[in-house]
Amino acid sequence: MDFRLSDEQIEFQQMVRKFARNEIAPLAAIIDEEERFPFESFKKMADLGLLGICVPEEYGGVGQSILTFCVVLEEIAYACAATAMSYTVSSALCGHNLATNASEEQKRRYLPELASGRKIFSIAMTEPGAGSDVLSMQTFAERKGDEYVINGSKTFITNAPVAEVFLVYVRTDRAAGPRGLSLLIVEKGAPGFTIGQPFKKMGMHGSPTSEIFFGDCRVPVENLVKGENQALGILLGGLDFERTAGSPLGIGAGRCALDMCVAYVKERKQFGQPLMMFEMILEKLANMSMEIEAARLLAHKAAWMCDQGIRCSAEASHAKLFATEMGMRVASEAVQIFGGYGYMREYGIERMFRDAKVGGIIAGTSEVQRLIIAREIIKRSMS
Repeated sequence: MDFRLSDEQIEFQQMVRKFARNEIAPLAAIIDEEERFPFESFKKMADLGLLGICVPEEYGGVGQSILTFCVVLEEIAYACAATAMSYTVSSALCGHNLATNASEEQKRRYLPELASGRKIFSIAMTEPGAGSDVLSMQTFAERKGDEYVINGSKTFITNAPVAEVFLVYVRTDRAAGPRGLSLLIVEKGAPGFTIGQPFKKMGMHGSPTSEIFFGDCRVPVENLVKGENQALGILLGGLDFERTAGSPLGIGAGRCALDMCVAYVKERKQFGQPLMMFEMILEKLANMSMEIEAARLLAHKAAWMCDQGIRCSAEASHAKLFATEMGMRVASEAVQIFGGYGYMREYGIERMFRDAKVGGIIAGTSEVQRLIIAREIIKRSMS
């Protein structure tokens, strides 16, 4: 067992850490207050090659591993969770999906645009009646000649208000259950495709979210990924990656909150002495540090398994569940340590608290992650 990062991964980590703290962090409070997408940050990330981190070099990316992506995402999340959220969806979830499943023609058409930042990407699974039970989706696509005609809607779609390209899961066979799903690439401006107004959310204000609607929306047959009724494997395989890749969101944000708390307790005085002299405060810091380290180990293990092509449903859920719940606990403790100041927007701690909550909801709720883990335990015990 070797827990050290490679020299190349350390170079990425140091480069992104410097960039994120100098360029992304100063905008975190601004994009939260203004509820706007950080286009300027994405342009700079594209210039550094970060948008194409999961894209092979022949399509304009840098072709890095999932573990390297996790290292990079942690640094971006340290600076701004909302930026990290939108970055993950476009660069990782869409980039990895296309690089893994798309045809050669589709890769050459879309991946260079993703890696260069010319277009923001989004992925659409969730529907008003199909959240955690995503396989029950009802948005339907019927082939008519050389086109698919889509009807239905998706909701809670990250990046939708700013995206140019959408990877949309649809049903193409109503009688086939989960095996009747397909994946279509839908471009903004397609006939019959409309994007709703951004939702007003508790947190992640800089990562816009909205509904999307399909009313006899027509897309070319060549936008079908892998084949008709072939999306179940894409979706299930992608969920392991999605849960693994999302874990550093909580880790990076948690690490930032801990660092802010350490600096605060050294300066803030109560009852005539710094807060760091109080054992109850030290216990909180110790627990925060321990949970962050544990979450990172779980995330890196799952990422390594993904890179090795090892099925890791339980391990991905371990990482996602622990990291997101840890992020919420650490943010809550940070508010408590800062006291009244932690409740004020000026200090940024309350933003971290608001942003952290969504971790237990997206990519399968915490309750769903526990079901996945339990079922995997039972399945493995029978093999």
